[in-house]
Amino acid sequence: MSSHTQRQQLQLFYRESDRVRLLEVDQLPAMTSQEMAEFHLWLENKRDFTPADTQCRHWLKTCSAGHVTELVFHSDGTVDEFTLFRRQHAQGVWRLEDGVIHIALTANDHDYRYSVIANRQVNIHSAIEYKNNQLHAYLKLAQVK
Repeated sequence: MSSHTQRQQLQLFYRESDRVRLLEVDQLPAMTSQEMAEFHLWLENKRDFTPADTQCRHWLKTCSAGHVTELVFHSDGTVDEFTLFRRQHAQGVWRLEDGVIHIALTANDHDYRYSVIANRQVNIHSAIEYKNNQLHAYLKLAQVK
């Protein structure tokens, strides 16, 4: 697993453990031994994504601000995103690397990128989104059929 993926996991751990709202990856604090133990327990509830999780699948994405979109992953590595009710369209690319889904989208002159970490218990996964290279939102994503 790459150090970039590990830093993303730590960033998400801090957000999901209610220690902080959102932190830039380079602002993550040094972990105490207790936090390290909690981080390892948190990791036990995560898993790697497989190609079957993504190819030609629809997902719902919501962010901490309440926006809801539908994502459609295509086998050629492209992804379409539609707002759930107005059907505004964004396009981008996705890739599966180290068990993490990395997504980059462009919509209305804005660039969005995030890496989705899989949840082991339920098919509701999470990510931290960057908009125009600025920390932007905490996301939840759910696979649908």
